[in-house]
Amino acid sequence: MNNGRVHSRPAPHGNQIMTRLIIVLFLAVFAVPVIAGNLSPEEQRMADWVDAHAEDAIALLRETVDIPSGTSSLAGVREVGSVMRRELDEIGLHTEWVEMPADMQRAGHLFGRKEGTGKKFLLIGHLDTVFEKADGSRPFERDGDIAHGHGISDMKSGNIVITYALRALKEIGALDEIPVVVAYTGDEEKSGRPLAISRKELIEAGEWADISLGFEEAVYADGSDWATIARRSSSRWILRVTGKQSHSSNIFNESTGAGAIFEAARILNAFYEKVRGQEYLTFNAGNILGGTEVDYESARSGGLAFGKTNVVPRNVEVHGGMRTISLEQLEWAREAMRAIVAENLPHTSATISFADSYPPMAPTVGNLELSRELSAINEALGRGPMQQLDPLRRGAADISFVAPYTDALAGLGAVGGKGHTPDEYLDLSTLPLAIKRAAILIYRLSQEDTTN
Repeated sequence: MNNGRVHSRPAPHGNQIMTRLIIVLFLAVFAVPVIAGNLSPEEQRMADWVDAHAEDAIALLRETVDIPSGTSSLAGVREVGSVMRRELDEIGLHTEWVEMPADMQRAGHLFGRKEGTGKKFLLIGHLDTVFEKADGSRPFERDGDIAHGHGISDMKSGNIVITYALRALKEIGALDEIPVVVAYTGDEEKSGRPLAISRKELIEAGEWADISLGFEEAVYADGSDWATIARRSSSRWILRVTGKQSHSSNIFNESTGAGAIFEAARILNAFYEKVRGQEYLTFNAGNILGGTEVDYESARSGGLAFGKTNVVPRNVEVHGGMRTISLEQLEWAREAMRAIVAENLPHTSATISFADSYPPMAPTVGNLELSRELSAINEALGRGPMQQLDPLRRGAADISFVAPYTDALAGLGAVGGKGHTPDEYLDLSTLPLAIKRAAILIYRLSQEDTTN
């Protein structure tokens, strides 16, 4: 299914990326607008129900935030999963806990499924947090409309938005015919490897769905709500360089050459000069070890290096990361880096390897249409129109794994901030708003003629 996506060939200087974004921007400005209008009687009933049950939603949020569930806290992730499974069971979904192989050291995932007719929806949350129990997990603390706690915005509040949006749809009898899969992954903050196993069920759900919605925290800034139609990828690269070991007095001569460290410096500088510059493309060298001997330990993202000033170094190892807006941009950057690595200084050699993590969620016409529908709902709820968020302002997320197969929209949670820090917070007054927006969006999309 094409889903209105824009396809073109890779371009060596970012032309394909800019063309895609220009097309999306053109449509945002010149397409026939979605009229906000008022809420229908059914939508108003859902909104009223959400307001009446706002404190119930907050109580559920408190229950899950008070359970430490860092990715490596397998028992904690499972405990949060049992709470959310209870909620999905009460709504009437068929739930399943998907176990991961023991050697992956991941708790697993919770899936809830419901059959129906019409457009198929995948709703994505995650059970784990970036803070482990050993870090001194912060429990739920409320001061008026502001609440703190580890994982409260990223993304235990989004998990609650999913369940309460489904409850609101059930309240008016609309959920009965809507096919839904709810995916609560247990390792979003640090995905288990290999990804072919840890994301298998999520990708299969994306291939099944027509529309995917991600419920990480919403963004409110500069007096506006923002919709997320694109997110950048997250991947890794490793550069390994070897040179000819010799007495330092021989460096640069015909028999010894430049040594590994000068070659590594040449490569990194060429990355900066020749690969850097495309919009939405960033890459970082996170650490570097060089000398006569190098011993890098992946488990602790560091290691030891030995070398002397009077010895030409033999080894260098550099570990880095990269983010891109599309698969085309990712492949262009990798090819450009490979070409630079291949042009070695005398008596040196180098290799670069790449490892995928989160793929990009590229901007598409289908994603834009979803954001325009959400903007109309936001206006009907009295919040004003929504703009499209710059992809530079969000990191990667699980929705990116399904974005190639389905129209997608992210950032549908409540408004919060300072994620991945001890001061993570949530504006509780926006929790009912997020639930209403999600419930009404699903309702309106489910009512559209699927033959169009």
